[in-house]
Amino acid sequence: MIAHSMLPLVEGNAAVKAMFEDGRLMAERYGAENVYDFSLGNPNLYPPEAVKKAMIDILNNEDPHKVHGYMSNAGFESTRRAVAENLNKRFNTDFGAKNIIMTVGAGSALNIALRTILDPGDEVIVFAPYFLEYRNYIANYSGITIEVSPNPEHGFMPDMDEFAYKVNRRTRAVILNTPNNPTGAIYPDTVIKQISDILAAKEKEFSTTIYLISDEPYRELIYDDQPVVCTSKYYDDTLIAYSFSKSLSLPGERIGYLAVPEMADEADEFVEAATIANRISGDVNAPSLAQLTIERCLDEKVDVDYYKKNAEDLYNIVTEAGFSCVKPQGAFYLWMKSPIANDAEFVAAAKEEHIIMVPGTSFAGPGNVRLSFCVSNEVIQNSREAFKRLGKRYFG
Repeated sequence: MIAHSMLPLVEGNAAVKAMFEDGRLMAERYGAENVYDFSLGNPNLYPPEAVKKAMIDILNNEDPHKVHGYMSNAGFESTRRAVAENLNKRFNTDFGAKNIIMTVGAGSALNIALRTILDPGDEVIVFAPYFLEYRNYIANYSGITIEVSPNPEHGFMPDMDEFAYKVNRRTRAVILNTPNNPTGAIYPDTVIKQISDILAAKEKEFSTTIYLISDEPYRELIYDDQPVVCTSKYYDDTLIAYSFSKSLSLPGERIGYLAVPEMADEADEFVEAATIANRISGDVNAPSLAQLTIERCLDEKVDVDYYKKNAEDLYNIVTEAGFSCVKPQGAFYLWMKSPIANDAEFVAAAKEEHIIMVPGTSFAGPGNVRLSFCVSNEVIQNSREAFKRLGKRYFG
């Protein structure tokens, strides 16, 4: 018999699994070209050619004992040094190899960070709407998720008064995700500074350490003129969780890192504990071939203009059909307002038109839906008539 704590997760996963299975069955029944699946953030683009060449060269020419063997639980020192130097070059920071832990993607980096800082009953603040797994990650270590609502007058930015009120002596961390999944919004530096100033004041008030965990898997996927912000330059007790899944189209390789700035509270002790957390999580260390490949490909990136065009095309199609949404600034997602209060009911209606999307309730954003546009542009173009039909149901 499975643990009682797993029962709600199994139940929740059943709905997600059913959605993906519906997409597969619909493609078989109606033809893949007649099904418009916007459910999953799985990159459509191939990795840069340099990634494949690096992997082949490593397998052919590197010492097999190194390529396929254990290394420090924090990762290869040469890879960590390369990551640190790349961050310093881009953001004028001061990371060293000792400040980087290579991880099994950003999800692992977040879990390692939370494992390192949480005791049972500690609180972690998240800004709604947010990536659905945050709550599960926090619960893994008996933490409590505290949601902060978006300010209705400022788009998807958090309500700062509510945020300041909810930070208390039990607050151990705040998770920030920009560009954001599911909204595609980017937190401007003014908002990050506000968050940082509130946390700095609360640290002083309570004589505690509150970490700002910056979850950055979409950092390179920006579609307007907003600069890429390095959160650690605004707040000392920042932890950066990063993944190459999106920037290099490598989700299956499960490679990322956790960066701990030198000015963070007891940084050396934190890195030591987080490295142990990496080991005891069962990951042991990040995949060796992926580490060595990343070391050579840190300046590579996918074709961001491809996703920008997808974002623009999908935005035009859904708004022309009468739906309301905000044009994505980054990431893979378009956040669309449901024309009815029950977003699950709207998702079911869309499925009748062969459009597959995710209800906003899954992201603590009821009354909305998420559409992932990291698909072929052909899927987006082919969906136009389906969205028109769907729009006519609600807008005439």
